Amino acid sequence: MKIAIIPAREGSKRIKEKNIRTFLGKPIISYVIKKILSTKLFDYVVVSTDSLKIKKIAKKYGAEVFFLRPKKISTDKAKTQDVIKHALYWFKKKNIDFDYVCCVYPTSVLIKPFDLIKSYNLIKNTKWSFVMSAQKYSTQIERAFRLNNKKISISNKKKYFKNSQIFKDFYHDAGQFYWGTPRAWNSKNLLNNKSTIYELEKHQAVDINTLDDWKFAEKLFKLKI
Repeated sequence: MKIAIIPAREGSKRIKEKNIRTFLGKPIISYVIKKILSTKLFDYVVVSTDSLKIKKIAKKYGAEVFFLRPKKISTDKAKTQDVIKHALYWFKKKNIDFDYVCCVYPTSVLIKPFDLIKSYNLIKNTKWSFVMSAQKYSTQIERAFRLNNKKISISNKKKYFKNSQIFKDFYHDAGQFYWGTPRAWNSKNLLNNKSTIYELEKHQAVDINTLDDWKFAEKLFKLKI
């Protein structure tokens, strides 16, 4: 059994009602629900929310909302892992268990159904118990610097001026989707020696936190890359 859980709380400080804001004519979460359903991978596609408004929209587009999420795990400080654990516990009380759990963020409008399928095959057919979407940094982090009162402050002076060819690639969380076994989701540390990544290209993900991110995601979506 497989379940997709979309964590979509009501509050959003930087973009009002971000998870249901209109994205090219429809609530942004609707695109994500549609893409998840199109994979035909899941026995359940569930939205975890604290909002009746989001619940109504989610159900309209085909997701299920079996419960309202408690306020204590619906703040901006709430951890995604706690949201997933809460949902799994709800199903556990109904004597429903899952082999694999996929968390997909409600603003992941650029994901492709085949990436969900391929990443599922990765966790199913290998030793990994947790697979996260990730992207490669476009430049070496050894070349990073800060600004202190507009003055450049180099983070790593020993490496900054070295030839970039000696540096290894670094990756970051793409903020799109995550596969895990229930045991992995319930572990103290998701990122361990049983975790790996599913790499996405630059144009395949935008972590939407600002209106500029939003506009950029709309432009990429229109291109249908």
